[in-house]
Amino acid sequence: MTIQPIKWGNGRLSLLDQRILPGKERYVECRTYREAAQAIKKMVVRGAPAVGITAAFGVVLGAQAVSARGKRYFLKRFENICEVLAATRPTAVNLFWALERMRKLIENNCDLSSVKIQELLQSEALKILKEDVESNRKIGSFGSRLLKDGDTILTHCNAGALATGGYGTALGVIRAGVDQGKRIQVIADETRPFLQGARLTSWELKKDGIPVTVITDNMAASVMQQKRVDAVIVGADRIAANGDVANKIGTYALGILAGEHHIPFYVAAPISTIDFSIQTGAEIPIEERSSDEVTHIHGRRVVPRGVAVWNPAFDVTPSRYISAIVTDHGIVKKPYGKNLRALISR
Repeated sequence: MTIQPIKWGNGRLSLLDQRILPGKERYVECRTYREAAQAIKKMVVRGAPAVGITAAFGVVLGAQAVSARGKRYFLKRFENICEVLAATRPTAVNLFWALERMRKLIENNCDLSSVKIQELLQSEALKILKEDVESNRKIGSFGSRLLKDGDTILTHCNAGALATGGYGTALGVIRAGVDQGKRIQVIADETRPFLQGARLTSWELKKDGIPVTVITDNMAASVMQQKRVDAVIVGADRIAANGDVANKIGTYALGILAGEHHIPFYVAAPISTIDFSIQTGAEIPIEERSSDEVTHIHGRRVVPRGVAVWNPAFDVTPSRYISAIVTDHGIVKKPYGKNLRALISR
């Protein structure tokens, strides 16, 4: 079944509201770049590739509002639009990659009218969306080679259609394997505190008819010990030049557990998620989110008032725990520092 988390039409951006899934399927309409920025910040849309796509369309919405006021005003306002969008979530590098791509388009076409530049920006955002789906399918094609018929795959958070333009990275690998006729079962960590695994990954897989079992996060060691897991596949929000991976909090623990139990640990992400400007995961900024995500579940308080809460959204898994990184350009194995750069230079 095709899931479209991001839609563009009639100059408006529509985002499938991931805060209320699986109970309701409702789209939030964004008419301004500030509304797009709030949708990213408030987790209406989430997942590194999807955040990048949304930011690109946020630029388009901003450009629509100012392009008719002349090029000088347009160029002055453009940087402010990008700054507002960039300030939403610091860890996912695809956000900054998409904004830089839109910025370069303007730099290369600054001799054109503001209206013409606005048209080019819209075309570029649509291109980014299309390319993401194509990229995900390539990741799926490469990654499915790592799966065997009858495998049970453990995944964390949601790296599926909802986190991308509409196919998925980690779940794209699983989808591709199923499409090849392989019998694949999935174990989805619930992924506290936002419950992306319990709410979103299970919802996607159920729609596709792929068998899925949800477990609480603290069950992962037990199911591995019982030999119920053949491989772990996760997505990524940023990958350092040495192969260290920032992903949803709890991923690092799975990397350690997979290593202890001799289970392959795979990361699936497009090339755009690799940040060659940073050498190790220690340099990746980690977003800290509101304590309400921990203290409340569906609006109901579950933690006593006045109790301190720490809520980092991501952690970093050192590359030594990663068996392979599956990209849209191919599968990369150790040494990552050398082989990731070799991959993009082909």
